[in-house]
Amino acid sequence: MPSNEPRKTLILTGASRGIGHATVKRFSSAGWRVITCSRMAFSEDCPWDGGEENHVQIDLSDPEDRARGIDDMRERLEGGELNALVNNAGISPKHEGGGRMSTLDTPLEAWQQVYEVNLVAPLLLARGLLEPLRAAKGAIVNVTSIAGNRVHPFAGSAYATSKAALAALTREMAADFGAEGIRVNAIAPGEIDTSILSPGTEKIVEGLPLHRLGTPEEVAKAIYFLCSEQASYVTGAELHVNGGQHV
Repeated sequence: MPSNEPRKTLILTGASRGIGHATVKRFSSAGWRVITCSRMAFSEDCPWDGGEENHVQIDLSDPEDRARGIDDMRERLEGGELNALVNNAGISPKHEGGGRMSTLDTPLEAWQQVYEVNLVAPLLLARGLLEPLRAAKGAIVNVTSIAGNRVHPFAGSAYATSKAALAALTREMAADFGAEGIRVNAIAPGEIDTSILSPGTEKIVEGLPLHRLGTPEEVAKAIYFLCSEQASYVTGAELHVNGGQHV
């Protein structure tokens, strides 16, 4: 970023690993200030400058802690602008031993927790940060999933339906937030090489047109594009980053 331009700011949830880590590094390398949010305290494994000072510990499934965390984020912005909000945090509970939770056996408590984190939190963060986003004419990116538009062998029913709902929410937000000068888009990753891959993913990869896993860095680049001036006329879109898995 040219030194004579004001430094841009990103707030990113789910920053503690995988796609979140790669996204922080992509934006940091472009000179952005990144405020990270996760359930965990700041980790020494996160290799970016100023990370600990710009970290908000927040439980997105807890309405009270979520409200406290949003207040904390606003305080950290100190009345300034927010150029981008990336709702990357998501949870996908599994049975003991890693088994898939279906519509027949997912406990009600799991449905409620998944929807609080995967759907309600992105909406409330966007509403709670509306003023700084409006001031910057900023961008929101919601991270959905390929599981949101087809039954997946490993992703549970609560996760899949929450991501489908998040895709619909992205369109609704794009329609509503557009009048505020704020763009709202989604990224739908497919099989990405992270620590949470399920055993058997290699069989899915064999059938992909590109015949390989995606990388967190490839998803981060797509997120960066949607937050940049290059995407200034893109809103209400869901960008699929899945090696052709949807074809």
